[in-house]
Amino acid sequence: MLARECIVSAPGKVILHGEHAVVHGKVALAVSLNLRTYLRIQPGAAGRVSINMPNIDTFLSWDVSSLHALLPAGRAGLQNAVEPDAAVVLKLREYAGLGDGLEDTRSLAVLAFLYIYLSVFAESRELPSLTMAVWSELPTGAGLGSSAAFSVCLSAALLASRGAIACSAVEAGQTARWSDEDLELINKWAFQGEKIIHGNPSGVDNAVGTWGGALRYLAGKIKPLSSTPVLRILLTNTRVPRSTKVLVAGVRDKITKFPAIMNPVLESIDAISCECERILMAMARGPEIQHYRVLEELIDINQHHLNVMGVGHPSLDRLCQVSLAHGLHSKLTGAGGGGCGITLLTPDTDSSVVERSIQELKDCGYDCWETSIGAPGVLHHSPSSLTEDVLKILNSY
Repeated sequence: MLARECIVSAPGKVILHGEHAVVHGKVALAVSLNLRTYLRIQPGAAGRVSINMPNIDTFLSWDVSSLHALLPAGRAGLQNAVEPDAAVVLKLREYAGLGDGLEDTRSLAVLAFLYIYLSVFAESRELPSLTMAVWSELPTGAGLGSSAAFSVCLSAALLASRGAIACSAVEAGQTARWSDEDLELINKWAFQGEKIIHGNPSGVDNAVGTWGGALRYLAGKIKPLSSTPVLRILLTNTRVPRSTKVLVAGVRDKITKFPAIMNPVLESIDAISCECERILMAMARGPEIQHYRVLEELIDINQHHLNVMGVGHPSLDRLCQVSLAHGLHSKLTGAGGGGCGITLLTPDTDSSVVERSIQELKDCGYDCWETSIGAPGVLHHSPSSLTEDVLKILNSY
């Protein structure tokens, strides 16, 4: 049995610069998005494991005795974060009644839970009864790292419940971070959860969810930036669906067809990412208004480049037009072709400008939030540190 409840949260992510170019060996900057996923694990009814994920209408419960039969045979140890085995995943699918090939959000979230829960407790061979509740501020399928935030929360809470990482009581109204060593372990397990969900992820999303802030990604290597400022933004979801695979293939075809034209565009995007990194590091030492002006210019230049690459969309053009009419600067984030965009808010942006911009974007049929980037990574919460709305939802299950 679990000794006590554990409440954790992890942020989503956006690509600040470098989307698509990163596929071709250029630098990308990913930053944490302060729309968070919250997860609570607490002792459950004896002999039962229950999961409640109202965002995706998923409420399931199993007998612990039936789950024992699914425990992996090996005892590789918690430090190894064992790679998902296809035969094991198929066995979990069959147990949960999920057909082989089902790739919907609900099925993948259930698989990730079962895999990490069973793997984390495999060495002890003792499966605890528990109840898990999850609530996310992140829309699913929007390229904002919702699955990674879930995997990070899941890994942190289960590792803490197992005693593999510290889970000391947090003072009322407070949150706590884990040590770098514990964060490394959380990230390893979250990456395995992402493999269950995405097959062959880059590792960027779970790294951002674990450490927060900003990180630099180049040719498979991830480097967290040592210190980054928190920046206010508007996040806009155009609600236009798109296929990342199709968009990536389109960019590749354009580069093949027009290498002399497109390769300089890729080099320019790489330079934008590097210049943005330099500015963010300078802002961490003391932000000045001219830093924001440079960030605005970089946003505009990169958005034009992304249109040249063929990943723009009329919905994103409209976002840029609406925000620019209010003196604000926007770009797409992620795959493009619809999806989401970000708008930088500077310290001198008047609140009335923000309110009018949000309303006009909503009038376009878009979802729009004021939030921030550069937020902290995975956190351990006291119940009273949560907003009343989040606490109410978690306490409902």
